[in-house]
Amino acid sequence: MRARRERTGQLVQTQGQQRTLGEVTRNLNSWIEVDLGAAEGNVRALKGLLGGVELIAVVKANAYGAGAAVLAPALEAAGVERFAVVWPHEGYMLRQAGVTRPILVLGHAFAADATQAVRAGLTLTCHSRDLGEALSAAAGLAGVTAKVHVKVDTGLHRFGLEVDAAVELAEYLRGLPHVEVEGLTTHMANADEADDSFAETQHEVFRAAAARLPWIGYRHTANSATALRRGELHYSGVRVGLAIHGILPPNTPGPALRPMLAVRARVARVTDVAAGEGVSYGLTWRPERPSRVALIPVGYADGWRRNLGNAGEVLVRGVRCPMAGRVCMDQFLVDVTDVPGEVGEGEVATLLGSDEGEAITAGAVADWAGTIAWDVIASLQGRLPRLYHRGGAVEEITPPLW
Repeated sequence: MRARRERTGQLVQTQGQQRTLGEVTRNLNSWIEVDLGAAEGNVRALKGLLGGVELIAVVKANAYGAGAAVLAPALEAAGVERFAVVWPHEGYMLRQAGVTRPILVLGHAFAADATQAVRAGLTLTCHSRDLGEALSAAAGLAGVTAKVHVKVDTGLHRFGLEVDAAVELAEYLRGLPHVEVEGLTTHMANADEADDSFAETQHEVFRAAAARLPWIGYRHTANSATALRRGELHYSGVRVGLAIHGILPPNTPGPALRPMLAVRARVARVTDVAAGEGVSYGLTWRPERPSRVALIPVGYADGWRRNLGNAGEVLVRGVRCPMAGRVCMDQFLVDVTDVPGEVGEGEVATLLGSDEGEAITAGAVADWAGTIAWDVIASLQGRLPRLYHRGGAVEEITPPLW
């Protein structure tokens, strides 16, 4: 087992042997399993598809709920060349976790962020002369060169600059000492829609900007969906987040990937409910037959949405069990009447992942909740411990459990 940073979590080893998921979770109410082997396999599959194009692993928002402090170093070891986050403080955290590869900050930064960004070796997306000048001064004092990227707004109208303003800023930054304009970027507005043809309009705008800035060699435009659907937009690198999780965006074909996240819990109580009797807040679920309901210790405080009540499902012994009543802050109920045999306290329920040949995907949960897969996994909260494993052998837990 590789040594890890003391700050990231708890190393799991007993008398020289790693403990299994079953051993570690025997007395846990609920948890998230992060399969590092699956994540690394997904990186290899994507790199094989991309050829020589650089894979930029997007690990913003705590690596979409997976825990960036542990996952990012594992991805670096698996061959990821560059990382991307949205805010500078996310980049600082990656450096503290031991990431050594380039880290690109995709979102807004203040001029006041310049000194710490230079110290951490972050590459900022520069949107103003003030930020560029602050980076130039900080880099000069540190005796280094601050790399920056310039973002072109090609139609998403989120972060970035219109073409003329982007070109003007890039040329200004080029003249500053201790600053290197390394990259030019944009972001697609409808990459995972059935009709993604607006990407062609955006591409025309981006190409116009790039033609006026031929001296900027590194260019990137594609997220997971665009990377898999539009090879002409690969350029120097592609920004992949969801696909590393083993989840393909809607309307997007791709290589065989393995989902790396599972959410599980142990049943806290099983009780009988008479026909017509209500359960949970508001008594909104009333069975037509005598039923048995199991209490699952996960709630909306953990990121399991309140609107999944009476809509979602979990797996118990591979049987799909409908959620019964409203999701509470810390727990919810499921109907286990159709599960063969007696379901009792401690039984494992799978909220996300596979169990005995059945699977609940992030896409399915998203459909039940009326949202998207990104939202489902990125909403998973820190109260649920993350168990990082390979082949069921647990390597690390965050936060520490004992």
